[in-house]
Amino acid sequence: MANHQKHILKFFVIIVSLVACYCTLQEDPHILLHSDDSPYTIDDGGTFESLIKQSPDDHLRLKTLDKLVGPSLPFITVNVNDYGAAGDGITDDTKAFQKAWEVACSSSGEAVSLVVPKQNYLLKPIRFSGPCKSDHITVQINGVLEASDNPSDYEHDPTHWLEFKNVQSLSVKGDGTINGNGNIWWQNSCKRNKKLPCKNAPTALTFRNCKNLVVENLKIKDAQQIHLSFQDSIYVRASGLTVTAPQDSPNTDGIHVTNTQNIQISSSVIATGDDCISIVSGSQNVQAADITCGPGHGISIGSLGTKQAEAFVSDITVKRANLSGTKNGVRIKTWQGGSGSASNINFQNIEMKNVTNPIIIDQNYCDQKDPCKQQQYSAVQIKNVLYHNIKGTSASEVSVRFDCSEDFPCQGIVMQNVDLTLETGEASKASCHNVQVSYVGLVTPRCP
Repeated sequence: MANHQKHILKFFVIIVSLVACYCTLQEDPHILLHSDDSPYTIDDGGTFESLIKQSPDDHLRLKTLDKLVGPSLPFITVNVNDYGAAGDGITDDTKAFQKAWEVACSSSGEAVSLVVPKQNYLLKPIRFSGPCKSDHITVQINGVLEASDNPSDYEHDPTHWLEFKNVQSLSVKGDGTINGNGNIWWQNSCKRNKKLPCKNAPTALTFRNCKNLVVENLKIKDAQQIHLSFQDSIYVRASGLTVTAPQDSPNTDGIHVTNTQNIQISSSVIATGDDCISIVSGSQNVQAADITCGPGHGISIGSLGTKQAEAFVSDITVKRANLSGTKNGVRIKTWQGGSGSASNINFQNIEMKNVTNPIIIDQNYCDQKDPCKQQQYSAVQIKNVLYHNIKGTSASEVSVRFDCSEDFPCQGIVMQNVDLTLETGEASKASCHNVQVSYVGLVTPRCP
C-alpha cells in the first residue's frame, strides 16, 4: 500500500511540474528556469524520496512541507542579452535593459535574477521602477555599465543616470563596474571654471524609496556627480564597494545618504573628489564601519540647514575608519540660518594619516561664490557627539576645530582617548568657539 501511494505522489508532482514549466515558458520564452542545482530534482528514489519517510502507522508524511511549498517556486533568470542588448560598448542598450527589467519585475516567484553578463553596455538614463511581483529580485552585474557622455541625453532628467525606485527586497551586486564617464561634467563645473554657472549633474546610481535593500561588491567610478545615493529608503545594507574618481573631480561624493533610516555601510574603499560618505537631513540609525577613505573630503554629516531649511539627523555611528590625505576627517557642517538638530553622533576607532582638519564642527559652513551673511538668530543644534579613540597625524596645525554658533552653541561634546599630532611629530592645536568639551582619558590637543 505504501509503495502504491509513493508512486502516485511521484506521478502527481511530475505532472504539476511539467504544467508549471510549460505555462511559464509560454508566457515568456526568454525566462530560464534555474534548475541545475535545485534540491527538488526527481531522481528515482533520490532527493524527492528523502523528503518522504514511512510513519510508524504505515502512512506517508512530508518531513518538511515548506520545502515543497516555498522554495519549489521557480527561480527565474532574465538575461539582458536575450532582450536585445549588444554589449559591445557602442550600441545603445538602454531599451534592452528596460525591457529585461520589466520582465523581471513583473515575474512572480520566490526569486528573480536580472543578469548582466561580462560585457560592456552603453546606457542612457534609465529608471528601474517597482513595485515588483517577486518576493525578492536580484540584479547581478558582472559586466561594465558605461554612461552616455552626451549631456543632451539627460535633458529629461539632468540629475539621475541609473535609478531604482519603489522596489522592495532588492539586491544589486556582482563584480562588475558602473562607469559614470563624468569627465565632460567635471570640465563644465563651476568648481573648475568659476566663470561658468553652477548646475546639477547626474548621480550615477540612485536608490529611492526602497526597502530591504542590499548593494554589495560593486565598483563605481567616475560619476558625473555623486556616485551612489540612498534616498527615502529604509533597511539598507551596502558592503564591499569600491568607489573611485580623480581627486580633482568636483562634487563626486562617494556614498550619499538622505532621508534614509537603518542603513549599514561597511568594508568599502572610497577615493573621490568630495566626501567619501555624506549623511544629510532625515537620516537616522546610520552606521559606517571599516571604511577606507582618501583622497577626498572625509566623512561628513551635512551640510545641513541650507537656505534656512529645517534638518534632522540622529543616531549616527562611524567606526573603524581609516582616512588618508583627505581635506577633512570626521566633519559636521551646517549653514547659518537653518534649524533642527544633529544629535547622538559617535565617531570611534578612527585612524588619520596626513589629514587636514581631522576633527571639525563647522556651524558657519558656506559653499557658494558670494560670502554668506551672518544669520545667528537660527542654527541647526549640534549635541551629544562622542569622539572616541581617534589617533593619527594632521596636515594642518589645527587638528581639532569646533566653530559653533554663538546663539546655539554645541552641547554634549565628549573627547575620549584622542591623540592627534603633526606629521613631524610635533603637537597640534585645537580651536574652539562656543562649545564646552568634556574629556575622558588621554586627549591631545585640548581646547585652550
